Amino acid sequence: MNRGFLIVPLLVLLMLCTSVKFIENTTTNAATDSRPNIIIILADDMGFSDLGCYGSEIHTPNLDKLAHQGLRMTNFYNAGRCCPSRASILTGLYPHQAGIGDMLQNKGSYAYQGFLSDSCITIAQLLKQAGYHTITSGKWHVGTSPSALAHNRGFDKSFCMLNNGSSYFKNGPLYNDGRTVMFMQNGHVINRDTTYYLTQNITDFALNTIDEQKNNKNPFFLYLTYTAPHWPIQALEEDIQLFRGKYLIGWDSIREHRLKKQIKEKIFNKKTKLTSRYYKVPQWNNVNENDRNLWDLRMSIYAAMIYRMDKGIGEILQKLQETGEDKNTLIIFLSDNGGSGDEVQKDKFVIQRSGIPGTGDYIDSYQKNWGNASNTPFSMFKKNMHEGGISTPFIAYFPGVIKPGQINHSTGHIINILPTCIELAKIKYPQTFNGIHLKQLEGKSMINIFKGATSGNDTLYWEHEGNKAIRVANWKLVYELEQNEWQLYDLQTDRSEISNLVNKYPDKVKQLKATHDEWCSKVGVVDWNTIK
Repeated sequence: MNRGFLIVPLLVLLMLCTSVKFIENTTTNAATDSRPNIIIILADDMGFSDLGCYGSEIHTPNLDKLAHQGLRMTNFYNAGRCCPSRASILTGLYPHQAGIGDMLQNKGSYAYQGFLSDSCITIAQLLKQAGYHTITSGKWHVGTSPSALAHNRGFDKSFCMLNNGSSYFKNGPLYNDGRTVMFMQNGHVINRDTTYYLTQNITDFALNTIDEQKNNKNPFFLYLTYTAPHWPIQALEEDIQLFRGKYLIGWDSIREHRLKKQIKEKIFNKKTKLTSRYYKVPQWNNVNENDRNLWDLRMSIYAAMIYRMDKGIGEILQKLQETGEDKNTLIIFLSDNGGSGDEVQKDKFVIQRSGIPGTGDYIDSYQKNWGNASNTPFSMFKKNMHEGGISTPFIAYFPGVIKPGQINHSTGHIINILPTCIELAKIKYPQTFNGIHLKQLEGKSMINIFKGATSGNDTLYWEHEGNKAIRVANWKLVYELEQNEWQLYDLQTDRSEISNLVNKYPDKVKQLKATHDEWCSKVGVVDWNTIK
């Protein structure tokens, strides 16, 4: 693909510069635009240990290849849940600053308005106005307000599911309370083609739009947001059969095997310990044979969903090779939160279907029993602020910039993704956009980390539905609303959060809590008990 800048009339250029200073270094030679393509791939509800290169037995050859030919980070964080994480990825801000401190219900304040704020600029808007062709395919989930939709937030081409989840085989709602499932393509509501498995729909739209770019002189940005492996656990039968029987050894053994592999892969050091099995999950030896078969099936379906997503990513990689773009494309992969503990068959608002497991006639989840294994070696789940809820695998692949086989233990966060991408695109973040004064970016570029540096974020913050955390260097203070107590951990020696030091270091607790309180005031956190 030969690329170059479009020649922009001076008047138009001056008009643009009044609101945004986009490109740092311009050139008059239309054939010298060597800025890279950028692809961000986001999994949905996938746990820290669910990829082969992060300890799993699940077959993920394409992501494993990217990892071994690129960079893996071991201390990378998301915001703990789908909507907040997506808001942060798109804006480089903490979710409250983007209007999505919780989910999509308006709870009466800016930080919890439930849709992507007009007062922030997205990565797509920045890249588009700097000459990138912008594409998104998959789960959107940052609001249904017209101003928050993908086609109004900088994306040239879009195939979006607006909701939290959908059947992978059928159209129609998952809930019985009036919530619907809506798909949009390029700004128009559509009926999804259910001839294909949803993961394939998402892959195919991305493939087609990449193919359309092969004669385009400008680089592209692809925000590829799979719904897998979010519930309902549904998968292609041939994929399920690849895993049947592998999980009859049970979640206890799977957790032990995964930690051993993580240590072998140098994700963790040899001193890393496995957290206790979640207290509501029984010891596998106490599960009867019939139930064991059902649990094996559930995890086989879940594994098949990840396997099919990985195959889709393999198709994307093949397309990049075919179009000659594989050597000039940054690819980032991560998950929006930790493995889920949702038990949808006990949820009164979920439509209950009891057909053949894994099909569109069956609504189920893999529950805390397997969610605990997905988050090995950590404790807790999606929505929680312990490591199991907010830690994500993070893979970055960029030939010529990232040396193969790197494992970086620096601290990172999804707020860093936008600053990283705009630095590569030679864009300066603006002070204003469309006449609106923008908040300063919270994240920082990771280009130095891509090149081998070890300087990560000094301080990171979280809050979601009353659950809170702050990490400063190796110290992490965490509060879970359900437990109603602060806990303190030294993650340098105790990444699994096993030894609570809250009573040993009261001054450190006081200091960290005060710093977190200041951040809450800054971003608009509201006492959850008053708005839930």
